Amino acid sequence: MTTPHQPLEQRETYVVGVDFGTLSGRALVVRVSDGAELGTATHDYPHGVLEDRLPASGRALPPEWALQVPQDYRDVLRHAVPAAVAAAGVDPADVVGIATDFTACTMVPTLADGTPLSEVPGLEDRPHAYVKLWKHHAAQAQADRINRLAEERGEAWLPRYGGLISSEWEFAKGLQVYEEDRDLYDRMQRWVEAADWIVWQLCGTYVRNACTAGYKGILQSGRYPGPDYLDELAPGFSSFVPDKLDQPVGQLGERAGTLTAEAAAWTGLPAGIAVAVGNVDAHVTAPAAQAVDAGQMVAIMGTSTCHVMSADVLREVPGMCGVVDGGIVAGSWGYEAGQSGVGDIFGWFTRTSVPPSYVDAAAAAGESVHEHLTRLASAQEVGEHGLVALDWHSGNRSVLVDHELSGLVVGQTLATRPEDVYRALLEATAFGTRVIVETFRDSGVPVDELVVAGGLARNHLLMQVYADVTRLPLSLIDSEQGPALGSAIHAAVAAGAYPDVPTAAKAMGRVRRGVFVPDEARAQRYDALFAEYVALHDHFGRGNPTMRRLKAIRRDAVQARRDREVARA
Repeated sequence: MTTPHQPLEQRETYVVGVDFGTLSGRALVVRVSDGAELGTATHDYPHGVLEDRLPASGRALPPEWALQVPQDYRDVLRHAVPAAVAAAGVDPADVVGIATDFTACTMVPTLADGTPLSEVPGLEDRPHAYVKLWKHHAAQAQADRINRLAEERGEAWLPRYGGLISSEWEFAKGLQVYEEDRDLYDRMQRWVEAADWIVWQLCGTYVRNACTAGYKGILQSGRYPGPDYLDELAPGFSSFVPDKLDQPVGQLGERAGTLTAEAAAWTGLPAGIAVAVGNVDAHVTAPAAQAVDAGQMVAIMGTSTCHVMSADVLREVPGMCGVVDGGIVAGSWGYEAGQSGVGDIFGWFTRTSVPPSYVDAAAAAGESVHEHLTRLASAQEVGEHGLVALDWHSGNRSVLVDHELSGLVVGQTLATRPEDVYRALLEATAFGTRVIVETFRDSGVPVDELVVAGGLARNHLLMQVYADVTRLPLSLIDSEQGPALGSAIHAAVAAGAYPDVPTAAKAMGRVRRGVFVPDEARAQRYDALFAEYVALHDHFGRGNPTMRRLKAIRRDAVQARRDREVARA
């Protein structure tokens, strides 16, 4: 801690980065001069993810819904930020800036002053009044229509998104509200990315960030989809952009405003310090990993994986989530792709498909079930399990952009063991990443290095599989709080400590280069498995509609059961 009598120019200064994830928010205190991480704290969302029922009334939700409660986000500011500052042992007076990042696309319907509709009296029982989390996939029908009409009309913005707009994004989710609860849509005055809403809470100013506006809001070359297109999509929807969406756009690293007295009371930080323009958890991680140059693809691996990279060329990449000028750092084209399920798939398998004997063996060895299965799977040769899987348990984000797809494991016999399936699922996610890498390369966007961030980087088997499958050297971010560190870097820029994000990243970012390198013998054996993966990928993803039909049958059955429950109640 600095002492009060030190001159300000000789005192160390600090910034706070806050990473809002799917289940919790994490705050990190970072020293501006060198990026040293001094204190961190986490606050779990009390309401978690609402997938079955609303919290106030217990009203049942349809399938594919995923909602959240905005007060949970404010509570992160109240609890995690002061706790992180206390853990760091720094004087709050020496904190000069705060920045945040968020899952995306996560949408908050609000009044004109930023009040979430779920907090408006009388709207607590309306599902569309709540935050729609990124993995809310109930707007797939709207996304399908958005894509069909855009293709029929030859809309110039569609190729910038690989030819497909996702059901996770702003327009599809907004159209769902418009069509399913028109009264609530009319009462909604702002349709706000959570990344921007939390900044609004901190500084009292609503500024759209260039990242989500471009990637999730279809803002290209300063324009959104036009009113004639939107009216043809749904009569009356033409005013969606000016009435609900449009707002001044701030560039990444810029100052959105200064910390209000109210937010200062929540966080324990000084009023008036810099509040940076919002950002996305994946994109903000690239500077934290010192991966802002062309050819460096960053894979932020957690429950899902987001792949981001900068390039000096503009290309149309099939199935990419978007290409945005300055979407990661100013002066470069920022590309995004992703996989909707990765860690979620491994977690699902350990929860639902591992027999008690394995759980007991893991406990006896002092291991988690994940660690136990990884150790057993590590002893296998490539292909020894005789399986190949599709990693679509949460749908496909890239390159098919279809959340009606589902998971698959082929090759199981009575001799198949849990570690066999577990390894096949690990490999399936690596194959999914290889599809993305090859699609970028085939489109003229070179990929030379894979930089991994996120908790899954601790699984050495998984990392070696990715290196072997992709034939790329794997570098690892040297921080367990990549997004929060990335936000802290942007806070330092917003506070004026560095002239731009690349300069700050060079001083404050952390990476270990070439930690895993591909083994050519294993890579060749993976080529054979990957060929089978691609055959299944194209069969079920591009032609055979079985998975979509099964999803429809499931939805009808779940809705029928819930209707019966309501009738009995």
